[in-house]
Amino acid sequence: DYHKKQNALRALQKKALDKNPDEFYFKMIRSQLQDGVHVVKQPKDEVTPEQMKLMRTQDIKYVETKRVAEAKKIERLKSELHLLDAEGKSPNKHLFFLDSRKEGKAQTAAVQEFDIAAHLDTVPELVGRVYNRPTIATLQKQTLKGATDPVHLKKLAQQRKNQYNLLKQRIEREKAMFVVAQKIQTRKDLLDKTHKVKVKKETTNSPAIYKFKFQRKR
Repeated sequence: DYHKKQNALRALQKKALDKNPDEFYFKMIRSQLQDGVHVVKQPKDEVTPEQMKLMRTQDIKYVETKRVAEAKKIERLKSELHLLDAEGKSPNKHLFFLDSRKEGKAQTAAVQEFDIAAHLDTVPELVGRVYNRPTIATLQKQTLKGATDPVHLKKLAQQRKNQYNLLKQRIEREKAMFVVAQKIQTRKDLLDKTHKVKVKKETTNSPAIYKFKFQRKR
């Protein structure tokens, strides 16, 4: 073992004496000492501005394709949810004006005695509806269409609520894709060597805004 180590040391000394002092290795500049350990730096991928522009263009096309597909799904879902009592909207109001000259308690009593069903010419069970509310004359000629069972109506209301929640999620996703496409386009425009000044910082809901110097093109 002793002679083996001595031979290794002599070989290293001979290699050091025979080494060209002007010889250059890339590892000389690609390695650095961190906490007493030599660490080799990983080379970065070299990408030209033209290649970067092409990559940005491909990214924009991909995001735009996904956004258009999401927008079509939104329109199809909206066509299915055509009811008026949409979730998240302010409830519809129907005001009735009474032509009464009474004041005080008499006027309050007149308001309390006001029969909405009679005024709308329908049955009391359909007063709460904002859609599909036929009159008594229509009900006498034909049967009421649609669900009337309270359990069935509750189930339909829950399904309608779930559909509106899905619609809301798809709308938010489509808006997020639109913002991403704008941010990618902004980064693509920044690859040009035209002088530019940042006007507005980038946010989660909007890309950064730059003012480019006007350059006349031939």
